[in-house]
Amino acid sequence: MTIYHTIKGKRTEKKSANMEVASGTWHTLRVDFKGNHFTVTFDGRKAIEWDDDTFKNPGKVGVWTKADSVTAFDDFSYASK
Repeated sequence: MTIYHTIKGKRTEKKSANMEVASGTWHTLRVDFKGNHFTVTFDGRKAIEWDDDTFKNPGKVGVWTKADSVTAFDDFSYASK
């Protein structure tokens, strides 16, 4: 599992965690933001915490998978508090 920046079309790895991902089953991925602090949880377990001052204004969010993976996403949402 990895967090990337994509700025002007260039993807840069920022932080990653080695998580076991079982195939053939649904998983829950969640990212919580508070100021510049990100907390990523995978199936209810904390996977990554990270502080980043790169983006000061609202932007976009998305998910990405490698070309050799078979992945489905369902119920993708985001909101501000």
